[in-house]
Amino acid sequence: MSDSVVTTTDDLDVRLEKHRVELTGYCYRMLGSSFEAEDAVQDTMVRAWRNYEKFEGRSSLRSWLYRIATNVCLDMLSAGNKRARPVDLSDSTPLAQAALSPRADNTWLEPMPDARVLPTVADPAEAAVAKESVRLAFMAALQQLPPKQRAVLILREVLAWRATEVAELLDTSVASVNSALQRARATLAERDDKAADAAVSDPLDEEQRKLLERYVAAFEGYDMAALTALLHEDAVMTMPPFDLWLTGHDDITGFMTTIGSACEGSRLIPVQVNGLPGFAQYKPDPETGGYAPWAVQILEISDGGLTGFHFFLDTKRWFPLFDLPLHLEAESDEVEEGA
Repeated sequence: MSDSVVTTTDDLDVRLEKHRVELTGYCYRMLGSSFEAEDAVQDTMVRAWRNYEKFEGRSSLRSWLYRIATNVCLDMLSAGNKRARPVDLSDSTPLAQAALSPRADNTWLEPMPDARVLPTVADPAEAAVAKESVRLAFMAALQQLPPKQRAVLILREVLAWRATEVAELLDTSVASVNSALQRARATLAERDDKAADAAVSDPLDEEQRKLLERYVAAFEGYDMAALTALLHEDAVMTMPPFDLWLTGHDDITGFMTTIGSACEGSRLIPVQVNGLPGFAQYKPDPETGGYAPWAVQILEISDGGLTGFHFFLDTKRWFPLFDLPLHLEAESDEVEEGA
């Protein structure tokens, strides 16, 4: 069936739904928010469904949906809010001055399960680009671009659209698209990223798998000596919604044994998040005798060690997003990995 011919409402629903994951990935890169991205895609689907009779088939259904999604995102970005990581907003805090000061939810770049934004593709190179483009450092860099430059960069560099296709989508000229892309590239090149994540093999290579096994053993055993051995000297730890971030293994492990000591005895469940390895962290729950959700962790790996790990603490929002249970029984040894 061609894009321009849909015989029933059910046919249209099926055709629209096939594009949900890639559109969610696009909106997530544009907005930096998991929930806003899903809202934007839902709005896109509703607009497409209501206006399908006006779709004349001069472009593909996919291109038409991207046009709608772009307009939805640009409208949502008109308020000018730029989501960020703690490392983008302040200098690191010495452990002696550490204090947990939360900021509003709309301040922060949010985590996203891979399965919701990374469609299955046959080309390994294409899959690698897609994963790299949802990693925290790249996502944070995107948020520094004006919205239309952001759209051009994503469409051209991540999704590999031709300049003519982007120009048509944005109702502008090819020259304007090329100029916006050059400015976006220049802005990204100028960034002095304090916590950029390095390439991670896909799938993880043997060294990286062993590193993660050692990390799980060190964290669950709360073995600070073993954890220190895994961290680069300038490793970074963040904890949104708190603006505090720490650098260096001494301050990180010092925090974990003082302010963060309640995490001792935690359990970690693997998740795939933002194109990187991660874990759902459950800490002991003295009221139930089991484990309560505490954080979604995202790990950054480089040169055989951890360069950063990021704890997203709003578990009432994140754990359902990852299809994770909100409680683990003490005797449970297994739980399904989050989608």
